[in-house]
Amino acid sequence: MSNLKITRRGAIQSGLAIAGAAVLTRAHRAEGFVAANDRPRVAAIGTGSRWAVKATGANREYGSAKFFKEFGDYVAVCDADKSRRERAAGLVKGWLGSTPKIYQDYRAILDDDSIDIVHISTPDHWHAKIAIEAMLAGKDVYCEKPLTLTIDEGRKISEVCRKTKRIVQVGTQQRSSQQFIKAVAMIRAGRIGEVKKATCSIGGAPKSPVLPVVAAPKELDWDLWQGPVPEAKFRYLAGDYGFTNSWSRCHYEFRWWYEYSGGKLTDWGAHHVDIATWGLGKTDTGPVSIDPVMAEHPVKFKDGMPLDDTQYNTATAFLIQAKFADGKEIEIRHDQNNGILFEGTKGRIFVNRGRLTGKPVEDLVSNPLPEDALEKAYKNRPLVSHFQNFFESVVARTEPISDVYSHHRAVSTCHLAGIAARLGRKIQWDPKTESVVDDKLAQSFVARESRKRFEIEM
Repeated sequence: MSNLKITRRGAIQSGLAIAGAAVLTRAHRAEGFVAANDRPRVAAIGTGSRWAVKATGANREYGSAKFFKEFGDYVAVCDADKSRRERAAGLVKGWLGSTPKIYQDYRAILDDDSIDIVHISTPDHWHAKIAIEAMLAGKDVYCEKPLTLTIDEGRKISEVCRKTKRIVQVGTQQRSSQQFIKAVAMIRAGRIGEVKKATCSIGGAPKSPVLPVVAAPKELDWDLWQGPVPEAKFRYLAGDYGFTNSWSRCHYEFRWWYEYSGGKLTDWGAHHVDIATWGLGKTDTGPVSIDPVMAEHPVKFKDGMPLDDTQYNTATAFLIQAKFADGKEIEIRHDQNNGILFEGTKGRIFVNRGRLTGKPVEDLVSNPLPEDALEKAYKNRPLVSHFQNFFESVVARTEPISDVYSHHRAVSTCHLAGIAARLGRKIQWDPKTESVVDDKLAQSFVARESRKRFEIEM
C-alpha cells in the first residue's frame, strides 16, 4: 500500500458510459436479485462491528451485513485488520458456502469489473475517498453513516454522484423506519401546523483516561487504517469499558476523536439531524447561523485544535442551535430523551426508534392520514427495509430514500455544529455558496488536506 492515490483521468467524462454499461451488464442479474445465482455481487470494505460484530470476535448478532446478504452476495471482503477480514471471510463462507476474495488493498475491488456494489463500513475518515473512487470505477455504493468527515467531502461526493449517475444509499436507516416516515407525513399533512423547530437529543460522548502509546497489534496495518488523516501514534488501554472493553484511537472508539469523526454530533447526529432536516423541509439548503450555547470537551482547545492527544477529544455535552433563513431551527443537545421533538404552530410530536407520541398522533384515531401519505413521504415508493430500498433503486436506477444530496445537507449541519463547538463561538453560514461568512479560521475546518499517498483525485 505504498500509494493509494488513484489516477483515473477522464473518469468523470466517461462516467456516463461506464454507468450505462454497468446497467446493461447488471440489469439481467439484478432484475431477479432475490433469486439465487441472479443476485448482485457485493464487496465489503471495512468489516468491523457495523458490518458484522462477529467479524470482531464478539459472539453476538449486530451489523448490517446480515440484512444486506438477503439481496446480494458478498464475493470479496477488505479490511486493514487481518483478523477481521479473515473472520469476515469465514462468515461469508458460512452464508454462501464459498470463500470470498480477501483483500487488504481496496483498490483491487475497484478494479474488479465483476463486482457490482461496494458496501463501505470503514471508519468515517475513509468514507469519502472510497465512495468517490468506487463511483468512478462504475460501482454502486452503500455507505454507512456519516457519509463524510468534512463538508467539502460531501460536495465532492455529490458532484461525482451527479456526474456518474451511480446509485448511492447512506446508512441512515431511520429514513426507512415507519414511525419516522409517519412523523414526516404528519408534518406534511399539516397535523402540527407550520413546523417551526426540531430538537434532536442525541446523548453525550464519553471521556477516557490518559491512553499510553503502545505498539499496534501485529494484525493491524496502522498506517493504512489512518489513511487520509494525519499520522498519529497508536494508543490503547484495556479496561472494563464500552463495546471493545478498551479505550483506544482505533476500532469503534475512533468515534471520540475529531481526527477520525465528529463525535456524537455526527454519530447519532447523522441520524436525528437527518430526520429533522427532512421534516423541516430543508434537504436542499442549510442553516445560516450555528450557535454553540454550551459545549464541553474533555481536553483544552486552541483555535479549534485539541492540545492533548492522549485522550478522547470530542464534545461530551452540548446545546447547539442551528437557525435557517426563515427562522426555523434545529437544536442539537446531549440531554433529554433520545429522539426528535417537532414543534409547530398547532402542536408537537416526539419520535424515536421506539415510539411516536403527541396529541396529533392520538388524533389519528379519529382523523387518520390518507392511505398513501406514508408512501408519498417515502419518495412515492412502497415502504420496505432500508436495504431493500437500496437494491430496488439499483435495479430501477432511481434515487434511494437516503440520497447523498439530502444527507450532505443534513450532515453539514452536524459538521457546522462541531466547528462552532470546537471554536466556542457562533458562526454564520452561507448555504448557497456553502462557506462560512467572515471567519477564516472557521472556514478552514470546512475541508481538510489529505495525507500524502491518500489523496482523493477526481
